[in-house]
Amino acid sequence: MKQLKQTNRPPDHRPADDRNGAATAAPPRTSKHRRPASTQWAAWGFLAPVTLYLALFYAYPLYRNIDLSLRNYTVRSFVQGDAPFTGLANYRTVFDNPTFTPALLHTALFTAVCLVFQYAIGLALAVFFNQHFRLSATLRALFLVPWLLPLIVSASTWSWMLNTDSGIVNAALHALGIGPVNWLTSPSWSLTSVIIANIWIGVPFNLVVLHSGLQSIPAGLYEAAALDGAGAWRRFWSITFPLLRPVSAITLLLGLVYTLKVFDIIWIMTKGGPADSSTTFATWSYQLGFGNLLPAFGPGAAVGNLLVVAALVFGLVYVRVQRKQALS
Repeated sequence: MKQLKQTNRPPDHRPADDRNGAATAAPPRTSKHRRPASTQWAAWGFLAPVTLYLALFYAYPLYRNIDLSLRNYTVRSFVQGDAPFTGLANYRTVFDNPTFTPALLHTALFTAVCLVFQYAIGLALAVFFNQHFRLSATLRALFLVPWLLPLIVSASTWSWMLNTDSGIVNAALHALGIGPVNWLTSPSWSLTSVIIANIWIGVPFNLVVLHSGLQSIPAGLYEAAALDGAGAWRRFWSITFPLLRPVSAITLLLGLVYTLKVFDIIWIMTKGGPADSSTTFATWSYQLGFGNLLPAFGPGAAVGNLLVVAALVFGLVYVRVQRKQALS
């Protein structure tokens, strides 16, 4: 009877853990997003070369340049490393220097004029080559030659072309009945000469980037505009130019950073002269640090840091504008 009673006991509907007496602890939940240790080490392994490269060739030189601008370095202290700390004295020396204002104006004028003409000519050529006519690819490749040449070759070529006595430019002017122009030796023309040379060198970069941006614009937009009666100028201002704004922004930013630090062209053609008429911050920084028998390392580094700050400010402005456009 005891067995019968036990077998006729009603079924227990409690969970198995409760039926077994003391509840067994549930196994701990492991995060599905936790990466294995081998994957994390592999990620750090791929990041290590880039991090090391940035630290050695960007962070450390920037730190050294800032340190140079805050100390009174001479040739002896530069080797021995015992230069006294002077704070912002080198920056005050730079601001009080009579070359500061002309160099600032020349840098601003050189950068602004080069950017405007490089972008305008590059955009016009990009639209022209976007027509995909016969030999367009070949001609576009030829326009890349100034960009591919070493800067010393380009600057030397322009120095020869603009030479007062034997230059081809003055020879052409003489054939037109115009007297010779002292392109490289006149304070009125030296800055114009280096601007022309730098525009010629920078146009291919704008052409390549803007032409690639034009490829991303759907052709159907132009066809629809043409069916609505829009002419070529109307299609350009209503379709091409607005849709190229993101590409134009990055093109102008990169062109700005590059033009601010242009040194080779100016130094080879005019060395910043005559009478500092083509001196910019880039050439002045080099002249202070390496162009004299008694180099002024501190002021030269201070001028270089001013260029870094200017490029950083424009970069932050670009990031802020892009963020606003993305949110709008």
